[in-house]
This record gives sequence, C-alpha cells and structure tokens, in this order.
Amino acid sequence: MELKGYDYKDRKKKVEEILDNTDKVNEVEKFPRDEDFTYTNGYKAWAGAIFVDLRDSTTLFSEKDEVKIAKVIRGFTSEIIEILRIDTDGDLKEIGIRGDCVFAVYSAPKKNDLYDIANRAFYINTYMKMLNKLLSDRDLPNIKAGIGLAAQKTLAVKAGRKSSGINNLVWIGESVAIAAKLSDLGNKNGIDPIVMSETFYINYIEIQKQKQPNDNVEGWWTKKSDSTYGTYYYGNVVKTEFDKWIKDGMTE
Repeated sequence: MELKGYDYKDRKKKVEEILDNTDKVNEVEKFPRDEDFTYTNGYKAWAGAIFVDLRDSTTLFSEKDEVKIAKVIRGFTSEIIEILRIDTDGDLKEIGIRGDCVFAVYSAPKKNDLYDIANRAFYINTYMKMLNKLLSDRDLPNIKAGIGLAAQKTLAVKAGRKSSGINNLVWIGESVAIAAKLSDLGNKNGIDPIVMSETFYINYIEIQKQKQPNDNVEGWWTKKSDSTYGTYYYGNVVKTEFDKWIKDGMTE
C-alpha cells in the first residue's frame, strides 16, 4: 500500500539538499541561542548532561491501578523538571522526558557550571526521599532513581524537517550518551544513586573543595572502573537542610 502524499522521487532532491548544504561546524565557548541554530550549521562546545532514570519501572508499570501509576510518575517527573529548569541563566539547552527518564543538557564552559549541575543532582537525590515519604503517606509505591552526570565537548545540530515545526537539537558526543548510561548504574547492584563520569568529577570536585575546604568532600565518592563504562564515581550526597526538614516531618 502506498503512503499517500509521500513522493520519494521528489524527496530525494530534499535529502540531497540537506547532505550538500550542511557545511559548517562552529567551535564556541558556549552554545548560542536556539534561534542561531540553522539546518546548515552546528555548534561545538562544552556540555554537561544529567539523566534521572527510574529504577525497575517495569514492575511499577505492571501495577493494575493506573491512577496510582499516574500519580507516582507525575510526582517523579514534575518536581525533577522544576529542579532542572529553574534559574539557569540561559545555560539550559534542552530538557525533556525519554520514557521513564528525565534529562537536561546545559552549556557548561566553566567548572562552576558543572558544580551547578551536580548541586541539582543533590537536590534531586534529596527530593526522592521527600517524594517517597509523601507516597507512603498515601499508600502509593515507593520508587528509586539513578542519576547520571557527564561532561564533554559536544556537537549540537538542529535536526528535523524545515518548516514542519518538528525539530530538535541532536547532541553528538559523549556527554549525553555517557550520562544516560551512568544513570542506568545508579541505585542498583551496590552503586549509590549519583554516578559521575571521570571528566565531570575531576572538574566538579575542584569547586566543591573550594566551597568546603574543611570537609573531606572527596570522601563522599567511590571510584570504580570497568570496560563498559570506563572510570566513574558514585555517591549518595544530599542537601543537609532539605534532608533534615524531611526527617523532621516536613511540617514547617
């Protein structure tokens, strides 16, 4: 059966235009505004990515009460999106949901930018405690998440179909791919919830040590290496005041 309205002979010319007109990659310190991306250029800069991946979602989704599932998923996604999107000074380049995973990509030319992303991970890790307490109070299933963080020079290109309204940035490089993989490690098989790539950790930890010179912040993290994921660091860092407020009953 033919697909009505699709002329593959005519579309061949469009594909050739795309292949022949993509001719420039701009290496920049910081990713520009979305409107500066066209269908013929691309920008390469340091990007930091964070992925928050729901653990054992298959079991959750097999729950017969669909209203319960909806409540849990909305509680999981809505507040994590709020933590990822708030007060980013234009550095947030993309935020979204992939299946049972919430993610964000930021322009991250400086070590302080990676510290900011890590701090968001700490808030999310603490928020999961708050969420589970609220879920328990309502007799809803508790959940866990793995939080993956990575940073690397990354090429971003605008992809989609011109004038169709269907387009997005595609991230070509290790930052997004590794963050997604590391999020799958977190909170299972003895690995703590937050998992950082080696590059992310090396740059982030410098700022953490500056901010807390009297604390053994390196002791928060465990180093591990394997052939699949390379070297990474994992930990279970929370925001102290936020965590205390949860433990105290969240009444004030």
